[in-house]
Amino acid sequence: MTQNMFCFQCEEAAKNEACTISGVCGKTPEVANLQDLLVWLLKGVAFWGTRARKNLDIVDRATDLFVAEALFATVTNVNFDPERFVVWVQEAVERRDVLRARAQARCAALHGSEACATADLPEHAVWTPKTYAPRALTMKGRLVGILADPELDPDIRSLRELLIYGLKGMAAYTEHAYVLEHSSDDILAFIQEALDATTDDGLTAEDLVTLVLKTGEMGVEAMRLLDEANTGAYGIPEPTLVELGVRPGPAILVSGHDLHDLGELLAQTEGKGINVYTHGEMLPANAYPAFKQHRHFVGNYGGSWWRQREEFEAFGGAILMTTNCLVAPKDSYKERLFTTGLVGWPEVAHIADREPGAQKDFSPVIDAALAGDEPQALESGQIPIGYAHATVMSVADQVIEAVQSGDIARFVVMAGCDGRSVSRDYFTDVAEALPQDCVILTAGCAKYRYNKLGLGKVGGIPRVLDAGQCNDSYSLVYIALQLKAALGLEDINELPISYDIAWYEQKAVLVLLALLSLGVKHIRLGPQLPAFLSPGVTEVLVKHFDIKPISTVEADVAAISAGV
Repeated sequence: MTQNMFCFQCEEAAKNEACTISGVCGKTPEVANLQDLLVWLLKGVAFWGTRARKNLDIVDRATDLFVAEALFATVTNVNFDPERFVVWVQEAVERRDVLRARAQARCAALHGSEACATADLPEHAVWTPKTYAPRALTMKGRLVGILADPELDPDIRSLRELLIYGLKGMAAYTEHAYVLEHSSDDILAFIQEALDATTDDGLTAEDLVTLVLKTGEMGVEAMRLLDEANTGAYGIPEPTLVELGVRPGPAILVSGHDLHDLGELLAQTEGKGINVYTHGEMLPANAYPAFKQHRHFVGNYGGSWWRQREEFEAFGGAILMTTNCLVAPKDSYKERLFTTGLVGWPEVAHIADREPGAQKDFSPVIDAALAGDEPQALESGQIPIGYAHATVMSVADQVIEAVQSGDIARFVVMAGCDGRSVSRDYFTDVAEALPQDCVILTAGCAKYRYNKLGLGKVGGIPRVLDAGQCNDSYSLVYIALQLKAALGLEDINELPISYDIAWYEQKAVLVLLALLSLGVKHIRLGPQLPAFLSPGVTEVLVKHFDIKPISTVEADVAAISAGV
């Protein structure tokens, strides 16, 4: 392998093929290869974990959770720190070997040592490094990455990677729910079963397609679990107008997705004269009743993740990154930037995980805010949020009446991710060009392309219904299923709903698989189709689900208006 790295898991893959010199996201070849090694070793953990669970009634829950967390750490824009990946690699080896020893001992006790011979084990189930020096691990990562087997059928490789990226998205949602004490043994078991399946040369393309759709089905459950965790802890999101301006005084900006981190930070900043703002995917937190009780929780600052270098510089105060969406920080704000959880950047201060029964210690963030500058105003005004499934279904009669009367001709799901490419102006232009009787359903940071346009209302309903974060795409699924039942339809595709999805990273991949698992067809996907989809796999998706790339604004708006 002559390339420095090979990564095509996100929408920014160079030339829509792969990043081979360095990651457009900012990921170095060292980190890319360490991530490849970690995923390979997690397949080894899954090898033993799956067999121990099915055949020997051995379940190691801490290891199950570790697999989800480690997968989440490899999602685009989560962690760029090679030292953290060395630690995760070592833990993966140690946990795998503990599982192996337990499984082999139990098997021998039950069936005798001869019946449990393991002479032909795959390398990922047994390999142990001679040293944990980063250079040695990086070299191994180059050998076990995506292109490790150049003879592998391109469609099989494509389906395996599609499966892995869906699992990465599922792992992220699973970890978010777990910190709020919601977990599912079935989801954790499935993650390992599916990981293990990506090493099974006996599985056909048809087998893998079935498993990909199963991943989408389990993804719906993972999003439902997280929805239950968030609403159980912080209440049901309610329609809210979020302030976009700034207030005088010290400030902290919170970005990412982790509501638990935000809740603890708000508690620790109470009465300290510090204003707390959201950024990026944390915007939907402003709709939760529990957070509204904090008077120093004052609104949203800035927009999508890719604008953070300029917006963080202008903010002046302390900044906390709670999950993915981190990009290479400028020196001008690096010392007031903090990461926590699975997020990391070399030489950026990290807030350690909470001890059992305790909160994280955000005092370094608070101290930085008190010593920092006030935020510079970027904009003013308000934007409406808080239209998750409970809110929309509470006025279901009004929605159905508007559909049946023709006031609402069509819902357009424009969920997913935002990104840097100029081609994403397409989504702004579509939102502006849609007829006035179309209502946009959105979730995720894709909303920043059109949520400040002031598109008005139809039948008393805002024309942009913001359900929340990318994980809140569950709300869009739930709303569609409920409308299908209320309107007495047989097929979800009979609903007056079109799908024009923006994608960037692996959580959006899982959302796509969730929609496919429900039988949703005619999805437009952009700005371009994923590089990891081979021509053969693309053909399957087009044939069975009518997946299509976005076209021109004029052509797509016309097709959406016509229901095709």
